[in-house]
Amino acid sequence: MGKGLRRAAWTVAALAGAVGVLFGAAWFYSEQAMQTRYVLSDPPLRGTGDAAEAARGAHLYQVLGCVDCHAAGGVGKEVFDAGPVARVVAPNLTPTALAGRYDADQLAAAIRHGVGPDGRPLRFMPSADYHELSDADTAALVRHLQSLPDSGNDPGAFELRPLGRVLFMLGQFELLPARHLDHAPRVRTSPAPGPTAEYGGYLAQTCTGCHGKDHGGQHVPGTPADFPDAANLTPHANGLAGWTEADFVRVIREGRRPDGRELHPLMPWRTYAAMTDDELRAIWRYLSALPPRERKAAKG
Repeated sequence: MGKGLRRAAWTVAALAGAVGVLFGAAWFYSEQAMQTRYVLSDPPLRGTGDAAEAARGAHLYQVLGCVDCHAAGGVGKEVFDAGPVARVVAPNLTPTALAGRYDADQLAAAIRHGVGPDGRPLRFMPSADYHELSDADTAALVRHLQSLPDSGNDPGAFELRPLGRVLFMLGQFELLPARHLDHAPRVRTSPAPGPTAEYGGYLAQTCTGCHGKDHGGQHVPGTPADFPDAANLTPHANGLAGWTEADFVRVIREGRRPDGRELHPLMPWRTYAAMTDDELRAIWRYLSALPPRERKAAKG
């Protein structure tokens, strides 16, 4: 073997070794993170058990976006398959699927903390969007889940694949939202429902997972690189500047911007179209009062 071939062979061997070390480190790092145990002690849920609570829970399941991942009836589904990164699956949430594993307070912990009944973090559960959901609304949502018709649907298993482990280690894949949440126990309340900016800020928590904590737009954490960015929702020139309340309500109801362009198919406007007029007005009044944020315009 000539010197050139030997050098090439050593280079290939060195690269293979480096890749092996990288994937080994990523496997160890991700396994350690997924085995972390969280001890939670939120106050126990206290629902009302009345018809208004049941109706509220069904409404929240729709407008908080639970239906987008867990499907109608909570039967679960594959959310997306990102090849070498991960296969993301939302599990079946019907009573027969959760029997013996989740009680009401454990469901609340999963929703608001992203933590399962064994104390380990749930994967890809967007609990940051629901972290401040009020105790009353959480009780209503849990009641709805516990009243769903039973289903034996099996959407399959979540698969964290080698590249996903590497991206997680490098901070490029938001696998375990529980790591970034405040798990201190506390009572959670909401502003009085109505078309106010204060109530709109409460409702708009569910927008932050995609649009960012300041609603200024971003690449949605954990999604493939070719997924479009989430739009800037602040009153900036590359956001909602020039929009009116009627424009905002119409875009959520019909999926069409004021200039006539349709929203990108990944924007789940049909989910939020189930919001009441007062809820949409409240969110608009909150967003329109935000300071303008200059961000990269969303794709699509």
